[in-house]
Amino acid sequence: MLIREGNERNQSIDLRLAAMLSLVAGALNAAGFELAGLFSANMTGNISAMADNLAKGGWGAALLFGLIVVVFILGALIAGLLIEAGRQRGKRRIYAAVVAMEAALLILTGLAALAGLTGADGVEIICLLAVALGMQNAVSTRISRARVRTTHVSGMATDIGLSLAGLWLRSAESARYRGLLALHVTTILAFLGGGVMGVVLHRIAGPVTFLCCGLLLALIALPEVFRR
Repeated sequence: MLIREGNERNQSIDLRLAAMLSLVAGALNAAGFELAGLFSANMTGNISAMADNLAKGGWGAALLFGLIVVVFILGALIAGLLIEAGRQRGKRRIYAAVVAMEAALLILTGLAALAGLTGADGVEIICLLAVALGMQNAVSTRISRARVRTTHVSGMATDIGLSLAGLWLRSAESARYRGLLALHVTTILAFLGGGVMGVVLHRIAGPVTFLCCGLLLALIALPEVFRR
């Protein structure tokens, strides 16, 4: 799932990747909103909120939303640099290694929150989550050649519409459209289900939510890191 890339991948591999990573992304995004009223995965919403605050003179809030966008990009940049360096050296496990790094970051975030080392307003946690989700989206986008994106649903919703149009018109590529439709619906449903679980778990266990998400990613990534 985190070894094969591009045309080496099949529908089953992409479906599993989309389901698992979107579940985690939805949980983190919703738990972060429950904690601080801020989204760590929704960059469209953050840019819109930034624009709204700039127009109203809310410079502090605008800066905060801009910061979240910047650290999300930073996470994607870090992942992209690691992936390219790994690919140039023929390291096929590099994708799994980056997801393992994301898992470690989430585990450390949860432990820091439990120890009271993060601010009461939750901004530091949101920024750490945004870095992690930027890394995750870079991995899923790069390994699947943009077929799988796991941290947002706007693009997936558009692709569902396009796939439905292809099926409606009985295109010669109907089989491909059916596969894409299944992939994008799976992504959205997993993100939704993860969001519900993230809110419920955060209300019950607080920062343990981030630990659980990190451990789940570790269970996904580490077997592939050490696969022969």
